[in-house]
Amino acid sequence: MDTEKFKMGWLMVCFDLPVQTKAERKRATQFRKFLLDDGYDMIQFSVYARPCVTFARQQTHLRRLELNVPPEGSVRAIFVTRAQWERAYSIMGRPAKEVEPEKLPAQMQFW
Repeated sequence: MDTEKFKMGWLMVCFDLPVQTKAERKRATQFRKFLLDDGYDMIQFSVYARPCVTFARQQTHLRRLELNVPPEGSVRAIFVTRAQWERAYSIMGRPAKEVEPEKLPAQMQFW
C-alpha cells in the first residue's frame, strides 16, 4: 500500500449507538469521553475527527478505537486526507452560511 498519500489528514469516526436504557447511555457517554481523551474533536454529536500526521499514527488510533467500541451499535472510521478535509463544505444555520473547516492544530503543522 502506498502510505505516502495517507501521510497527513483526519481520522473521522461516525457512530450510531443505542441510548434507550441507562446502561446503553452510559456506554455511549464513555465512548464519547474516550474519543475526546484520545484527541478527537467533536464535529457533530455522533461525528468526531482527529488529525493524524502519518499512516502509522492512523493505524495506532484505529487499534485504540477497536478496543473501545461498545458491544452494540454501529461505528465507522474514515480517513480523510488533508486536501479533502480542506475542500469540505461546512454550512451553518439559516440563512445558510458557509464556514471554514477545522484547521490542523498548530503543533501538527510543523510536520
